Amino acid sequence: MQEELKHIVESLLFVADEPLTVDKLRTLIDTADGKQIRAALQALVEEYEQRGGGFMLREVAGGWQMRSRPEYHEWIKRLLQPAPQRLSRAALETLALIAYKQPIIRADIEHVRGVDCGGVLRQLMERKLIRVLGRKEIAGRPLIYATTKLFLEMFDLKDLSELPSPMEISEFSGRLDQSQQDKIGPSTPYQADEDAIDTATATAPDTDADADVAADPDVHADADIDAVADADIAAEPQAVTDGHRTVDEDAPRETDADGGSEEDIDSPSPKNT
Repeated sequence: MQEELKHIVESLLFVADEPLTVDKLRTLIDTADGKQIRAALQALVEEYEQRGGGFMLREVAGGWQMRSRPEYHEWIKRLLQPAPQRLSRAALETLALIAYKQPIIRADIEHVRGVDCGGVLRQLMERKLIRVLGRKEIAGRPLIYATTKLFLEMFDLKDLSELPSPMEISEFSGRLDQSQQDKIGPSTPYQADEDAIDTATATAPDTDADADVAADPDVHADADIDAVADADIAAEPQAVTDGHRTVDEDAPRETDADGGSEEDIDSPSPKNT
């Protein structure tokens, strides 16, 4: 029975387009309990590791998903020819702030970054990497932002506890900077470069997509986000918890008007990494 259960679980994982939780598998397989399903999952993990084939089984975003091994990414890309998924530097900085400081409001993000972030928030919501949790019960009742399950999938994280610590990021950035320095000779420190970028962004809005959106009265990103969020809140009854109202997981998504003049950086694709 356990061998058959393992094959059933494997089949379901193979055809699923998103991670499957143990509870979901238990609902689909009514002849097995959670303990048996977890045992089948663990057996599959060990089997895939021992076999060393083209696939592996990973626990991501609170569920389980079959993924191709990273070392075969180049061949898969040749077959699928996917459109590049890119995030601007501003978007990556904003996403990092939300990931580490969530739940967080826009004012706190802008306080750290020093620039308007309305356009970037729209971009991240359109990519389904962040969502609106509700409104903070303070003056103005600003929206509260957090990351989504897709964010965990994209970055191959089981949950938020797997985010690298600030110390690890600092050490990694230092190693990158030293590697670049060895190749191109002496340069200013990494932190100084980051400060220069923020200063240039704040003083030259025509080179920052965030400022472009803020300067255009016809494309006020925060107003658009507020309007859609309020519509979602009004559409269904919500519970009041910890000073904010819960909003649907698939909160506001608008077509991004933020073209971005900053350097584009590839973001990982969910299932082939």
